[in-house]
Amino acid sequence: MNVAAAFLCGLLFALGLGVSGMLQPVKVIGFLDVAGRWDPDLLFVMGPAVGITLAAWMWRRGRPSPWGDQVPAKGRHDLDGRLLSGAVLFGIGWGVAGVCPGPAVTNLSALSPFSLVALGAVLCGVALSFLPLFRPRP
Repeated sequence: MNVAAAFLCGLLFALGLGVSGMLQPVKVIGFLDVAGRWDPDLLFVMGPAVGITLAAWMWRRGRPSPWGDQVPAKGRHDLDGRLLSGAVLFGIGWGVAGVCPGPAVTNLSALSPFSLVALGAVLCGVALSFLPLFRPRP
């Protein structure tokens, strides 16, 4: 059941990316080009998603999850260099290529050279996260 639910959520996410046009790297790069020809389309995709997630998070706070964990009642304070460096690298890659992991996987259906290179870059980033330099210290 969990696999089927995860598959349906992924399928719905991919469909949403396609319908909104966010599978096109030029749309993402246009959103990040605030000094040039700014394209606000990504704002209308991310805005409602962030709002819905925030509302659900606040509602679930401190309650048990169907999967056994609880949403933490208090904020976490474990920001570290590993997290921040990963966020910076993700942001740089997203800004340069205009593709993040979701669209990179979804764009595989096109089998274009760009989509293969983009997914390869995502997989390289995942592989880098396993290097001892990026592992948390015990």
